[in-house]
Amino acid sequence: MSDTANKKAVTAADRPILRNKIYLYMTEFFAGMSVMAVELGASRLLAPYFSSSQIVWTIIIGTIMIAMALGNIYGGRKVDKNPNPDKLYGRIIFAAIWIALIPVVGKYIILGISGLLVFTISTNFLVIAAFAACMLIFVFPLFLLGTVTPSLVKYTVDSLDDSGKVVGTLNASNTIGSIIGTFVPTFISIPAVGTSVTFLIFAGILLALAIAYFISAKVFVKKVPIAMVLFILCCIFGRSGSFAFWQKHLTVEDESIYNYLQVKEDDREVVLSTNVLFGVQSVYVKERELTGMYYDYAMAAPYMADIYEKDRPLDVLILGMGTGTYATQCRRFFGEMYIEGVEIDQKITDLAHTYFELPEDVPVATYDGRAYLNALSSDRWKKDSQFGTEDGKYDVIMVDAYQDITIPFQMSTVEFFTMVKDHLRNDGVMVVNMNMKGSQKEEGAHEANINDYLADTIASVFQEVVTVDVIGATNRELFASVNPGMLDRFTANRAKEKDPSLIRMMQVVEDSKVIYRAGDHIMTDDKAPVELLGMQVIDEMIRDEVAYYKQIYEEKGLSGLLDSL
Repeated sequence: MSDTANKKAVTAADRPILRNKIYLYMTEFFAGMSVMAVELGASRLLAPYFSSSQIVWTIIIGTIMIAMALGNIYGGRKVDKNPNPDKLYGRIIFAAIWIALIPVVGKYIILGISGLLVFTISTNFLVIAAFAACMLIFVFPLFLLGTVTPSLVKYTVDSLDDSGKVVGTLNASNTIGSIIGTFVPTFISIPAVGTSVTFLIFAGILLALAIAYFISAKVFVKKVPIAMVLFILCCIFGRSGSFAFWQKHLTVEDESIYNYLQVKEDDREVVLSTNVLFGVQSVYVKERELTGMYYDYAMAAPYMADIYEKDRPLDVLILGMGTGTYATQCRRFFGEMYIEGVEIDQKITDLAHTYFELPEDVPVATYDGRAYLNALSSDRWKKDSQFGTEDGKYDVIMVDAYQDITIPFQMSTVEFFTMVKDHLRNDGVMVVNMNMKGSQKEEGAHEANINDYLADTIASVFQEVVTVDVIGATNRELFASVNPGMLDRFTANRAKEKDPSLIRMMQVVEDSKVIYRAGDHIMTDDKAPVELLGMQVIDEMIRDEVAYYKQIYEEKGLSGLLDSL
């Protein structure tokens, strides 16, 4: 029996706040707004651990729709049996507190699920772990919010004469709330105050809505003061935006419209990470040395573009500028160059200038890489923009926009690479950083991996394609050109190099390079399954990484595993 149970059945007519129906429409509005806010918050909560790929979005949308559908069914049945609106607003209180608890415990649940599953499954880890996390964290509160609409229909429809109008108004209220709940987190609250506080804001809105109802109804329920105390505690302990809560002494931890951002710094280097589980995205070495990462291998591109035979500085375009490590390194070792970058995340560009010493005279356009190439072809762009060369062409174009599994499909197709070729000079070179090096093809498996697809697609556009695997990393650098003398130019120009560190690095490239033999795995704008292909490599990487710890667990048990960690 509930706290508000009476001898007679309570209906909406017994609650003055509901009689003019405005409050019912407000309830529908805020419920719709909160559902979308939670959905967008879910994507940001999961992204640092599972990426923000289409696969993860599909899981989020799918689980939320399951929760809402079940809530609709349950809410409809419950309100037919007992039309007491106290029940509905009680459920809203439970939903609000659950949502407020997500910033407090959500990341621990995600890591706990990941830790359990990584030792028990060998395929589809990303899908299973993300689905399990969504089910545990988000399904219950959204199930409760799913009960709102059928309950409100029961309270608002007085007769069949105006039922269409009333239900239409309810749906409009929900839709308008959903629209606002879509835009506010993405463009206002998450960039301004972070994902954690965003959850707390919308939880607070739902809680205030329900408390206002019970106060106006002059009904005391124990859950109201308990909920208020729990919400205050969540606000105290859930405000931390730290996704990598085990890490200390971070220089920067922030969120942008696109990314979770983390900067770590020590005496030797500065590192940018945009997620927790998939490594680092940018490294700046303070001693002005080579990084030991893929940037060093990509330095072969200027040699292939005939840097020491031209009577002018090279023009370089970097799609996926990040913090500008490649640009800084090219300037550091090759001197004068015209370099411009494209980076979709303005906050990363700001970090590049503040912490990574990106030269101020290197312009960076806040743009999508493919859209930028499209814009370069526009006569108006050439006339009005500060970006771009006079002829819209470059000697080197670096494509470094692939981040863990989140490979933008629009930058992985024949159409995209054809655009890159059109913006290269005749002896120009494209270098692509492919950061999920798989081994399926090398081991003779029949199924090609993401890098095979990318390389085959590139080879269908460029005549000359060479790959180089980065030692001790999952990266693979691909160099492509329409110039058949690309490798001859590389040999001739590296022979003229005077810097000892570059001489050694280019020898590594020479020893590791493989002339790519093209297959027929071609990706187009119509069909580019990059997420599924990337997931295969993620599974392979996880299997390789945990094999050692699985063996320890099998031999020494949990205590031995903990000792090894």
